[in-house]
Amino acid sequence: MKAWVLREQAAIEERPLTLEEIPTPDPGDDEIRIKTLVCGVCRTDIHIAEGDLALKKSPLVLGHQVVGVVDAVGKRVQRFQKGDRAGVYWLYRSCGTCRYCMSRQENYCPRFEATGWHQNGGYAEYMTIPERYALPLGHPSLDPREIAPLLCPGIAGYAALKLTGAVKGDRLGLYGFGPTAYFVLKAAQSLGMEVLVSTRSPKNIERAKKEGALWAADASKEAMPEPLQAAIVFPPAGNLVEPALAQVERGGTVVLAPVSSSPITIDNYSENLWGRSIQTLYNLNRVDAEEFLHLVEDLDLDIATVVVPFKDLEDALIQVKHGKAEQPNVVIQVSEP
Repeated sequence: MKAWVLREQAAIEERPLTLEEIPTPDPGDDEIRIKTLVCGVCRTDIHIAEGDLALKKSPLVLGHQVVGVVDAVGKRVQRFQKGDRAGVYWLYRSCGTCRYCMSRQENYCPRFEATGWHQNGGYAEYMTIPERYALPLGHPSLDPREIAPLLCPGIAGYAALKLTGAVKGDRLGLYGFGPTAYFVLKAAQSLGMEVLVSTRSPKNIERAKKEGALWAADASKEAMPEPLQAAIVFPPAGNLVEPALAQVERGGTVVLAPVSSSPITIDNYSENLWGRSIQTLYNLNRVDAEEFLHLVEDLDLDIATVVVPFKDLEDALIQVKHGKAEQPNVVIQVSEP
């Protein structure tokens, strides 16, 4: 099969991935093999390729927003049959026996394995995954190219929203307005929250307003009109944390969503942190994935996506890194249905 392979980490502009012919994997007894239709491009892939996250496996196939069709099953598989549509997201496998796994908090499992980091992911024509962690995909009205972004920015955004503890009637602040924040906005609206968005991008300010944000501007230049009960910081920018805390009322929570960050400094503990909480989004679990895919049925989504041929993956990664993609979500077309 053809796959994009990472062997050594380097700046994405140096094109560290190579398109190679590698053996097609066979599923184990409890695994399914998926013929990849599409795979979304995520900034986390860039963090792994460039070395912001340590390499867990080499050679490695990146990609963790996978939509495909089951084309082979292990002898103990019960949830899937050949021909079923399946999705794969960040959670590839956990131990299944620790206190976290037993309480469906696999994201904290000490033996957590991530798709496209610990194990080969979706930038390949085929991949295998334990059936327990694959997602059955209904939503026949959604094209696979629309589903792929749901499997990372969608699920991650929903998980971050849950961590805020925000409820109906609360004001939620979003710092940054990329694909993940978009899904948070739509989920928060459906749950009866008011959303305020701070972003430096004029294009994203307009999009946030269009999608129903109560307020959207650059909070470093224009003060938010109301205090918040919760906030989520998406960019890996530690300098945003204290301003977000300062905007949140006491008793509120700020969730940090990036997988890496520049240094975080709190200069005024008494005024800006005391009485508030900080949470971090750490991996993903099945509960959040299942709940979000169920919630999608009730959301009015405009999943703005650009589809790129498989052979042009490296160009797409460079565009995503520099914010030059034509749409918020970039999806690689690996094969046709």
